Amino acid sequence: MKIPRDVNGLQLVKALRILGYAVDRQKGSHIRITTQQDGENHEVVPHHHPIKTGTLSGIFKRIATHHGLSIEELLEKLDI
Repeated sequence: MKIPRDVNGLQLVKALRILGYAVDRQKGSHIRITTQQDGENHEVVPHHHPIKTGTLSGIFKRIATHHGLSIEELLEKLDI
């Protein structure tokens, strides 16, 4: 499955709610989200439209690793 190319920051934050992520704080165009599911994890999501594919790929890799999923499984869960 390919990384989506038209995802913006708010769409990603909304999609990550399924994994227990909630907005912790925002400074400028960067949104910090946190989850307690599978242990505590923080991630910074840029509030850009669209998020660059390299940045998005890195975010997906870190989140998938934290939750013990492959990137394909993560994308299926998020339904982006």
